Amino acid sequence: MDDERILPDSNLYYPQYDDITNDWESETTSVGASIYQGLIDNGRRYQTLRESGIHVPADEQMFEVYRIVHLVCLIADSHRENPLFRAPIGKNPEHILDIGTGCGSWPIDVADKFPEATVRGVDLFPPPVNWTPPNCILEVDDILKSWTWRQPFDLIHLRVMDCAFTAEETKQVYKQCYDNLKPGGWIEQVEMSAFLESDDGTLPEDSIIRSWGPRMTMSAERSGRRFGIMRTMRASIEEAGFVDVHVKNYKLPVGPWPKDKQLKETGAVNYYQWVDGMEGYCLWLLTKFGVPEPWSKEEVMVLVAKMRKAFANPRVHCYHKQ
Repeated sequence: MDDERILPDSNLYYPQYDDITNDWESETTSVGASIYQGLIDNGRRYQTLRESGIHVPADEQMFEVYRIVHLVCLIADSHRENPLFRAPIGKNPEHILDIGTGCGSWPIDVADKFPEATVRGVDLFPPPVNWTPPNCILEVDDILKSWTWRQPFDLIHLRVMDCAFTAEETKQVYKQCYDNLKPGGWIEQVEMSAFLESDDGTLPEDSIIRSWGPRMTMSAERSGRRFGIMRTMRASIEEAGFVDVHVKNYKLPVGPWPKDKQLKETGAVNYYQWVDGMEGYCLWLLTKFGVPEPWSKEEVMVLVAKMRKAFANPRVHCYHKQ
């Protein structure tokens, strides 16, 4: 797991902000029926708030995958007192923001852990949540627009943002994060590699599993999106002005093949993140920007079926970095 925790320049000037009671007047987008309906393409629903943000579905099937991703991250850091993040923000943070909140699992858990903090989750599609802690606010908004929150944040969190932005949009997001953190505040980002590896020779070079990373990379490049963020985010974040950067690397197994108990449990859950999430991760990219030409939905389904069969082989001991 690559966790980026960065301290902004202590000389950064912040204007005075109104009291938190006025911050409830945020000008974020009203949730209308058309936003809930979304765009249906190849049988999956996508958000419609920002056209350039379409790359993975915004439907219950994908939200369940996001819940699994959240659980994978919790299990991977279950030995820590706080498995939700590593940023040293102390025990009394006031304002926390989650960008690309998905189904809202992370901000809800953080709000439970820090009941005195205001925790916000923002995304382009309404999270499928019926209840949140009173200090958790889930909002629909485009993070690339001007931020209307009046209070600077102790922590800004991002997770699984591969292919969400172009290179220029990525620079903009990090600059907005920098400008909206308290002096001494932190940004933390967790990303997953699309490249599957093995250390014991059980993943042949010609395995279809190995084709996933290159295939997704080429399609994302044709779409103009920033892909492989794990390799570039440290440099990009430092370019935005952040200092005191830390990186924590993990190897996350796919499947319950490790002997270590914690890794076995992580791999067992991570397996379902892959087999349940592959269709959503690749369907839009391959049918719109596939190489050498856009794929049909049927071709994508064949690929997904072959990948699932390969992952189900208990003799394959593969992992991806995070």
